[in-house]
Formats: sequence, C-alpha cells, structure tokens
Amino acid sequence: MIREHYSCDCEVIHEDLVARVREKMPETNDLNNLVSFYKLLADRTRIRILWALSYERLCVCDLANLLGMTKSATSHQLKYLRLAKIVKYDKRGREVYYSLTDEHIRDVFQKALNHIRE
Repeated sequence: MIREHYSCDCEVIHEDLVARVREKMPETNDLNNLVSFYKLLADRTRIRILWALSYERLCVCDLANLLGMTKSATSHQLKYLRLAKIVKYDKRGREVYYSLTDEHIRDVFQKALNHIRE
C-alpha cells in the first residue's frame, strides 16, 4: 500500500514567498476580530437569524415565529449580533425591526453556501 505524504520531507524555506505573504498578513488586531466574527457565526441559531435577515427586515416577533423560539431567546441572540455590529435595529413604536448592517454578511453566506454545494 502506497501512502501519500501531505507535508514536506525537507527543511527548505522559500524566503521570497514567506516575505511576500508576511507583508500582506493582516495586523494581529484584525486577525483577532476575524476570529471573533467566525466564533459569532459558529452558532446555528445566529446563522438562521442572519440568513432570514439577509432576505427581509424582520421584527423580533417574526423572527421568533420563524425560528420556533421565544421572543426572549431571539432577542438574546440578536443582542450578540447587534454588539458585533452585524445587525442593526429600527424601533417603530412597540416593534423593533432588525436588518443586516450591510451587504457583506449576505455575501459571506452566499459564498460559503456556494462552496459547500460544490
């Protein structure tokens, strides 16, 4: 049986390649924020909320009904998304409507979905 090796069996460092990539490497703070962003998305409920909001501006009652959750549990998840500036809200009387802060979130979802469907 032939085994494939997926790592180098040598100690060669390609200094020019490493230097080019190092120049483009994001700052530590940006990388930490990116990790926090993905951790926030690593929750099925929050993904479902964001997916819904990528199609419609919805009030908490609508989201709770759509997801089969209580308004309190839905609001709790929305709080995390709001603090991360991923969603924004608009209060109209007693109703609070949520929407995505910008179109980048929709793009992230669509690209990820296209990737996993390949």
